[in-house]
Amino acid sequence: MAEKEISQAVIGRLPRYFRYLGDLKEKGVERISSQELSDIMKVTASQIRQDFNNFGGFGQQGYGYNVNYLYDEISKILGIDKQHSLVIIGAGHLGKAIAGYTNFTRRGFVFKGAFDCNPELYGTKIRDVEVRPVEEIEEFIKKNQIEIAVLTIPKDQAVPMAHKLVQYGIKAIWNFAHVDLDVPINIQVENVHLSDSLMKLSYNINRYENK
Repeated sequence: MAEKEISQAVIGRLPRYFRYLGDLKEKGVERISSQELSDIMKVTASQIRQDFNNFGGFGQQGYGYNVNYLYDEISKILGIDKQHSLVIIGAGHLGKAIAGYTNFTRRGFVFKGAFDCNPELYGTKIRDVEVRPVEEIEEFIKKNQIEIAVLTIPKDQAVPMAHKLVQYGIKAIWNFAHVDLDVPINIQVENVHLSDSLMKLSYNINRYENK
């Protein structure tokens, strides 16, 4: 059977389902209906059922969803039932903040290396990981089977660095540089433009103030 194409909108909601189900697990909730989940998440019950039906449904009418089972299944769909190794390129304030967020490790994203072009940072440590020169990235990626690179470097450095990372065998890039990357289609890129998020907030403030 050919693999079903899942929309990016559905994929975008999966981490939120996962987060809420994790909260329910911690509270000891064993079973939940789509309507109860709808009330918590402010997503329609119909939308929830449609989203889950893309992957087989997971529930039974009149019976609801087993929280532990659904949590585990979404974990598998998201690929976070296994570990993913990552490196951070750019050991400045943002890079350090990302590396210091220990919840990533709980989700299976293991911080293995940090790189920078500033000699003053070489040998310093972020969560016991030593900052290395960018010239050592290729060998480190291949030796440690790194899958994900996090870019927290200026945009003029990000594009050439992305091209090198593709050559080194990186599978995915989490891009915080304020520039869109031109990489092969098989390389997964998630762009995080912080100023874009602020501008969306500004738009919504302006829209409601002018009503």
